[in-house]
Amino acid sequence: MKKYSNCEGLTRRHTLKLGLGGMFGAGLSLTDSLRMQAQAKDASPIAGTAKRCILIWMDGGPTHFEMFDPKPDAPAEIRGEFGTCQTTNPGVHYSEHMTKLAAISDKYAMIRSIRHNQGNHGAGNHYMMTGSPPRIPVGCGAFVSFHPSMGSVVSHELGTKNALPNYFSMPRMSRSGGPNFLGANHAPFVVADDPNGSSFRVRDVAIPGGLTDGQFRSKSNVRSLLDRMKRFNDKAAGDPAVAIDEYYEQGMSLVLSPEAQMAFDISQESDEMRDRYYRNSFGQRCLLARRLVESGVPFVTVYDGGWDHHSNIFGTCRTRLPSWDQSVAALISDLDERGMLEDTMVLALGEFGRTPKISTLSGQTTPGRDHWANAMSVLMAGGGTPGGVVVGATDRKGYSAIENVKSPENFVATVYSKLGIDPGKILYTPQGRPAHLVSDPTPIRELMG
Repeated sequence: MKKYSNCEGLTRRHTLKLGLGGMFGAGLSLTDSLRMQAQAKDASPIAGTAKRCILIWMDGGPTHFEMFDPKPDAPAEIRGEFGTCQTTNPGVHYSEHMTKLAAISDKYAMIRSIRHNQGNHGAGNHYMMTGSPPRIPVGCGAFVSFHPSMGSVVSHELGTKNALPNYFSMPRMSRSGGPNFLGANHAPFVVADDPNGSSFRVRDVAIPGGLTDGQFRSKSNVRSLLDRMKRFNDKAAGDPAVAIDEYYEQGMSLVLSPEAQMAFDISQESDEMRDRYYRNSFGQRCLLARRLVESGVPFVTVYDGGWDHHSNIFGTCRTRLPSWDQSVAALISDLDERGMLEDTMVLALGEFGRTPKISTLSGQTTPGRDHWANAMSVLMAGGGTPGGVVVGATDRKGYSAIENVKSPENFVATVYSKLGIDPGKILYTPQGRPAHLVSDPTPIRELMG
């Protein structure tokens, strides 16, 4: 399996630095995590159409030129190597490699006018993942957490009504995908395992091998058995809990949960459906995300790395875009056919777009595009989002959003509003410091339905 990384060399190992990459990654035990979740206050959400959200996070900054906002009339050094294809919207074109999403553009909206001023990975990731700009300048490779992520806020405000965690991220957490002051119980449950593998098994969402259901349910065995499970015995996650109490019972309910077993059993899908999503890691994670939201999980992130194309942008995109296009189109269409798209949002975005002028960085021989926060494209489907809508526009060379310009705050406020969460809500840190959920709680009017 190809390992994707950004220009600063980010790989899965780096997620351990933040300490919130999994349910217990902040040094908290199973007991601590479940106890904190039990103490979370009930929310009273505003009326919203969506109940669930799947975020496809395109880490590194996907190119708007080679995907959703081509500039066929621009000079060659801006236009690039790809042609275009017609969408179902008259006059709206995508890159030639986005044919399947172009064919169903009436099922989702495209935002072409979000821009911001954070042109490095750390800051841009934080801004788009939280709707809050970093408070201080941060480096490109920094793990930034000044504000709770969308997934953590949804976990805190909505929660679930079964044994499944509120927030999943696959195969890892984005650097700004954590809960900040909301606490580690609202960090994502990370599923690092590859559902495209022949022996896919989510660690700890199954009875340990060699044990019977009756043995695992024996309260006298709970501590020793949980200690044997990798997630709870990981030194990076801290020691398992000392006491056996009601929170161990909740931990057992996750392991023995019919909902969890059903959601993760991707083998129940037909070969035709699995082929439809495309038989690679990303495609099968999109399918697993559908199964998770179908089981009641309110927020799932599919982390999709490798979009930092400083070099070989055309060769990489020529290979990668057709399968990516197929997987995302299959997810949207599948949700629609199941009657789930009306109350399930699908988002696809990264931290920024790419530079208009094609460049070759020092030491690289193939052309690429660099970081560019003045223009980007964001896909939003479902949850009452009007299909076929294109919000805003960039200039004719793709340098900047110039029409109906929106901010990351407007985007995140739209997501919260659709999920029935008041984006103007004020949260309080454990120290009593107030924090606005979104500083500008104005949603994008055209997307509210």
